Amino acid sequence: MNDRPAYTAEEVDAAVAALGDPERFAHAQEIVTHAAPGLQRVLVAALAEGGWFGSAHEAELARTTSLEDPAERAAAVRALVDEEVGLGMLVGVAVGLELAGELARQRSEGSP
Repeated sequence: MNDRPAYTAEEVDAAVAALGDPERFAHAQEIVTHAAPGLQRVLVAALAEGGWFGSAHEAELARTTSLEDPAERAAAVRALVDEEVGLGMLVGVAVGLELAGELARQRSEGSP
């Protein structure tokens, strides 16, 4: 059972806007920098388990890198990278939400 609170769209919008404050974001950057190796392992595992980088990804990678026209190849690789960055960001946000929930749970239970 998920005992975390549900958030309204307005609450999420306000929280995202608050991230624009450099002072509030600085602490998050410190946490992420500290936890980066572990978070990267979790992100890679989540992407792999979600099938994000399976055979379809490999086929698209092969297609884009085999294009003969350099401008067309560069545009296709750029589009693939853009998609991957966006996907990584979305999965990373999900991982971050889970991390926040786990930290809150541990704090409320008094366990590390």
